Amino acid sequence: MKKMYVLAVALFTAVSVQAQEREKGTIELTPFVGYASSNYYGTNVENNEFLSSVDFGVKAYYYFNDRWSIKSGLEYLAMGTAIGSYEEKINYLTIPVNANWHFGSTRKWNLNFGPSIGFLMSAEDSEGYDFKDAVNSTQIGFNIGIGYKIEINENFGILIDYQSTTGLSKIDKEGELDLKNAHGVFNIGAVINLTK
Repeated sequence: MKKMYVLAVALFTAVSVQAQEREKGTIELTPFVGYASSNYYGTNVENNEFLSSVDFGVKAYYYFNDRWSIKSGLEYLAMGTAIGSYEEKINYLTIPVNANWHFGSTRKWNLNFGPSIGFLMSAEDSEGYDFKDAVNSTQIGFNIGIGYKIEINENFGILIDYQSTTGLSKIDKEGELDLKNAHGVFNIGAVINLTK
C-alpha cells in the first residue's frame, strides 16, 4: 500500500511539473475579479482614508519561454479616497504592459512589473457631484505584482495575485494639487490556455 501511495504521489508530481511549463508562443487569457483599496498620495492627504471597491477585467499573457511572458489586457480599476463619510471615486479603464517573470521549480509563481496607461471613465463624489472635467483624461502608472497559479489541467487553472498601481501623473487637470493615485488589489481569476 505504501508503495502505491509513493507511486501515485510521484506520478502526480511529474504530471504537475510538466503542466506548469509554458513554451514560446503560448497565450493565456485570465478573466478576473478583485477586492481593491485605494487612496491619494501627495500633499495635504493626512486625513484621507482608504477607499474599498471591486475591480474586474481580463489579463492576457504571451510567453517568450517558460520563464518570461508579457502581460497586458483590459482592467476596470476603481480609485479614489475617503475623508470620513465623504468619498471621491475615479474609475479608469487601464491597459498594463508588464514583464512577467515565472519562477519556482514548476513556474507556478510570477512577479510582474511595468507601466500602465489608464483612461478616465468617470469621476464622482459621494454627494453625486460629477468632477470628471477637472480630472486628467489619462493616468500613467507603474505596476508591480506577485501571483500564484493553481493548475487544474494543462488548459485551465486559477490565478490568485496581488497587484499594486502607483499613479505617476497628477489627478487634477490643472496640476495645482500634487495628488496622485495609489491602488492595490487582491484578484482571483480563471487561467485559460488558448494555444492547446
